[in-house]
Amino acid sequence: MAQTGAAPTFRELSRDEIDAVLARNSIGRLAYAVGSNVDVQPVSYVYAEGWLYGRTSYGRKYEVLAENQYRWWPVAFEVSEIEDLFNWRSVLVHGGFYVIDEDEERHLWEQAVRLLRTLIPATFSEDDPFAFRTVLFRISVQDVTGRASSRT
Repeated sequence: MAQTGAAPTFRELSRDEIDAVLARNSIGRLAYAVGSNVDVQPVSYVYAEGWLYGRTSYGRKYEVLAENQYRWWPVAFEVSEIEDLFNWRSVLVHGGFYVIDEDEERHLWEQAVRLLRTLIPATFSEDDPFAFRTVLFRISVQDVTGRASSRT
């Protein structure tokens, strides 16, 4: 069915609005280079103090990112709130993807687990529904933009 009515208007989100979108949500899309292509995968996350914290497993994403000789990899991360075709908010983060080493960065690893337990309380426990996701990571929110559409 075709939509009728006023055309949507678009605007840039303020930094406070961007932070609110990141804090309100827990699923985003991680984009990273794979050779001459770009892969995009949904991941769960928690936003805290300018960082996105998440976990993954030792699979394709990790293998591709681990090919880099450094401890971080440039990525993009997108979060959307979609009410309908004309009413939505979208945030795009560019930053570095860092794997948190449990042995070398114990305090940071424990902090990440605490944060992730606000999303899934059983994280790294006997009842963990994602026990196979043993790699903790965080993404620095280095450059961030946001846009919104609304119908007036």
